[in-house]
Amino acid sequence: MATKRKYNLADRRLIGLVCGIVAGIFYGTNPLFAKPLMDSGVPVLVMLFFRYGISAFLLAAWMLVKKEKFRVRGRELGLLALLGVLFACSSIFLFASYTYIPSGLATTLVYLYPVFVALLMVFLRFYPSWQTWLSIAATFGGILLLSSPSPGAVIRVPGVILAILSALSYAFYLVIINRSGRIKHVSEHTLTLYALLAGMLLFAILRAIQGGHFAEGIDTPADWANLLGLALVPTMISMLTLAISTRFIGPTKTSVLGVFEPLTAILVGTLLFGEPLTWKMAVGIAVCVGAVVFMILKPGVNTSAA
Repeated sequence: MATKRKYNLADRRLIGLVCGIVAGIFYGTNPLFAKPLMDSGVPVLVMLFFRYGISAFLLAAWMLVKKEKFRVRGRELGLLALLGVLFACSSIFLFASYTYIPSGLATTLVYLYPVFVALLMVFLRFYPSWQTWLSIAATFGGILLLSSPSPGAVIRVPGVILAILSALSYAFYLVIINRSGRIKHVSEHTLTLYALLAGMLLFAILRAIQGGHFAEGIDTPADWANLLGLALVPTMISMLTLAISTRFIGPTKTSVLGVFEPLTAILVGTLLFGEPLTWKMAVGIAVCVGAVVFMILKPGVNTSAA
């Protein structure tokens, strides 16, 4: 969906909210496809390379069918490449942080990104409403309940830094999409395609440095099916709807709606992989959903500014 069509404020807000929720839910299906691949011994960089590569191929094929333009100007290309690197770095830093700290703590620290987004917007003189700030605080509290590490867990400084860098990378990605005039007229399809290609190239370079062949661990049709699902649902569709939401309602509100990602991931783990759902997690889910509902029902002023 391109944003060249004119929408009134109410329609923009509705589309932005729906796309933000869809982006969060679809991105939260990562474990559904990634866990079987990792269990099969597919290295992280191999999985990410094919995830971005297949997604870029599918999106390019769709654009060809729809006869959409691929061409961008040189001054736009550099920024689109930067967006791809930022989105890819968010994944890389997160996976790297797991080496040093528990995944629950990493998830909590990464969900600082709505705070970083809001602070970046303040720096750019776009001020989120008090309702949005309250929603950010409440969702972060809910994430603490969902992802708090077990007592006695080992916490190392490099892991904390990497998780925060993951959050920062994602925050800059959202803010640039919304505020950059240079790519204002680039459609969401084109923006996402070039971001995917840049990320794929980065993963290819890192895998070449790491060593090993590029299809390591991908041995069965089920592996390829999971790669296809990973490329389509939590990558291509999620990135497209994320770009639309960010442009329509701003990066701050979009980042709050990102709470649907860990919620979906937890439900996938509970329903499909038999992972436990504790009372603390249930309370955390209720707090997060309540915060999002509050933000939707009480949008405050300047709904598209931040």
